[in-house]
Amino acid sequence: MNYQTDLQRLFDDALDLLKGLIATPSFSREEDETADLIDAFFSKSNIPVQRKRNNVWAWNKHFDPSLPSILLNSHHDTVKPNAGYTLDPFSPIEKDGKLYGLGSNDAGGCLVCLIAAFRYFFDKKLPFNLCIAATAEEEISGKNGIESILDELTPFSLAIVGEPTQMHMAVAEKGLLVIDATVKGKAGHAAREEGINALYLALEDLNKIKDYQFQRVSPFLGKTKVSATIIQAGSQHNVVPDTCTYTLDVRVTDSYTLEEAFEELKGFLKADLSPRSFRLKSSQVPKDHPILKVASELGIVCFGSPTLSDQALIPYPSVKIGPGDSARSHTADEYIGLTEIRQGVEGYIRILETYREMGKSPDTLSH
Repeated sequence: MNYQTDLQRLFDDALDLLKGLIATPSFSREEDETADLIDAFFSKSNIPVQRKRNNVWAWNKHFDPSLPSILLNSHHDTVKPNAGYTLDPFSPIEKDGKLYGLGSNDAGGCLVCLIAAFRYFFDKKLPFNLCIAATAEEEISGKNGIESILDELTPFSLAIVGEPTQMHMAVAEKGLLVIDATVKGKAGHAAREEGINALYLALEDLNKIKDYQFQRVSPFLGKTKVSATIIQAGSQHNVVPDTCTYTLDVRVTDSYTLEEAFEELKGFLKADLSPRSFRLKSSQVPKDHPILKVASELGIVCFGSPTLSDQALIPYPSVKIGPGDSARSHTADEYIGLTEIRQGVEGYIRILETYREMGKSPDTLSH
C-alpha cells in the first residue's frame, strides 16, 4: 500500500474507534469499559498491550533498550455532560462534516489520532522507541491515571500529550496549586460591639489577592495568577463568625516551583494556608530540545498553555498538541471536525517522521 492508502485506512479506523468511545460512558474513575474497548482495538491490530486498572499501553514492535524513547499519551475519561446538551451525548452523530458526542473533542479525537500514528510506525525500524498510553482520570488529575504507570515504563526523552490545540504546539504549561485558607476571629453577638469578625479579616486578604502581582514573570507563560474561588463563613445571622475559610486557585508558571509560589503568598496573607498538593507542576521544554526544531521545520505554531493536562504529572520533557479546539472542551453538543481528525493523524505522523529523520544524525536525539 502507498502512504495515502495507509492514511485513509488509519483515518477510517480512528473514526470508528472514536465513535465507539463516544458511545461508551467513561466518566473519571469509571473508564473500565473504554479501557476494554481500546484493549480490544489493539488486539484486533495484533499489537500486544499491557493494562493497569483503566490505563492501557503498548510498545513498538522493535523495542530497543539502548535507544531513547518517546511517549504518546492521551486520556479516555470524560467529564459528565452538562444540562445544555440538545443531542444525546453518548450517540456519535456525524453531521455536516462534524462528529458530535461527549469526549469527541476532549480528548477522544487526540487519542485515536495518536493511536493511528503509533500503528503507522509500530513495525518500522526507528531511531527511538515508541510507547502509546491511553490513560484514565485526566479530568480529575487522579492518582490512578498516568502517574500510576510511569514507574512501570522506561524513562522518556519526550512525551507528546494529546489535547485539543488546533495542532498548535504547547511547549510550556502552567501548573496548578490549590490552597485552603483559614482566618480566625472571635465570635460575638451581631447586635452589640462584640467579637472579631473573621469575614472582615478575610476580606483584607481577598483585597490583597485581587490586586496581587507575583514578582517573577515567565517569558513564555507570562504571569503566575492567583484567584479566590470559594468563601465560607458563619451559620447564624445574629452571630459574628469566628472562622472564615476561602480557597485559592493558583496557576503557576515555570518561573516558580509550586513551593516557591506558596511561600510568596504565605508571606503577606493573614490566613493560615494549607496546600492540597504540590503534584501538578508547571512545565517547559528545554530550549535545545529536538522537538522545537521539528516544530520549526514543520511551521507549527508554538505557545504557552494556561490550561492543565497530564503534562503536569509527566516528569520528562513534554509538549501538548492535538486536533480539535480547547474552547469546545466541556461544552454542550461537543464535536470535532472530520477534517480535524484527518489532520491529526497526518500531523502526528509528520512530527514523528521528521523526528526520525533528525535521529539519523549522531547524538541528535540524546535528550
